[in-house]
Amino acid sequence: MSGQRLISFDLQADFGFFKKPDYNDGMLLTYNMLHKPALLGLLGAVIGLQGYRRKGELPEYYQHLEELSVGIEPLEKRHEKGNFRKSVVKYTNTVGYANQDGNLLIEESMLIRPGYRCYLLLDLDNQDHHKLYDYLKNGWSEYIPYLGKNEYPCWFGDTFREYEFSVFQPAAIFRISSLFIKEGVIRGKKVEASFSLSAMGMENESSFAYFERLPIGFHPELMQYELADFAYTDWLMQADSQITGLFYLVVEGEKKVIQLF
Repeated sequence: MSGQRLISFDLQADFGFFKKPDYNDGMLLTYNMLHKPALLGLLGAVIGLQGYRRKGELPEYYQHLEELSVGIEPLEKRHEKGNFRKSVVKYTNTVGYANQDGNLLIEESMLIRPGYRCYLLLDLDNQDHHKLYDYLKNGWSEYIPYLGKNEYPCWFGDTFREYEFSVFQPAAIFRISSLFIKEGVIRGKKVEASFSLSAMGMENESSFAYFERLPIGFHPELMQYELADFAYTDWLMQADSQITGLFYLVVEGEKKVIQLF
């Protein structure tokens, strides 16, 4: 792992919109969590890679960064049990061809004060990864990053962190701090709360589990999102839980387990 670095940075914005391909009574819907294709697009903006240019062709940023392993963790104090506050905005589409038969009123859901800690496993022998390392460490960006729409700029500022890390093989109960791909039913792997006589109180208490089906990439021929089922929870998990891609991180005395995918 000599050429590898596991880093994180915090993305924050006043608003965000990660468009879902489906509608609800004419309203454009947003994913709640930042997903991998959106994160790769943002990273492409940071180092100056191009987006969509030709129909039927994957964007430059995706071609360069598709294999990058990432992890995503909602920032504390910006969400409520995994959910970000949402609102609905209404606006008129002013594009000429959209208004030939009158004004087209658009309703769109949006996230309020979203924030995410983004983890990247970088290979510094890779030119794009090395550039990402330098730019994120110094707070640089070639283009203004935004959360889904250019009306929603975001910032990462001085939030760069670098970790000591190792592949995590559970030997005891554990908690995952990030989103993780749910490869089966996880309720049966939850450690149930119990009363401790020695502590005279409850142990292993948990309060929530959040689930969302999110994009993890693009189908190379259909040019549509490929999806996976994700979970985010404060549950303690049993040691025999079958969850892949787990890493153990240490920085400044803080220790945590995350998933990279």
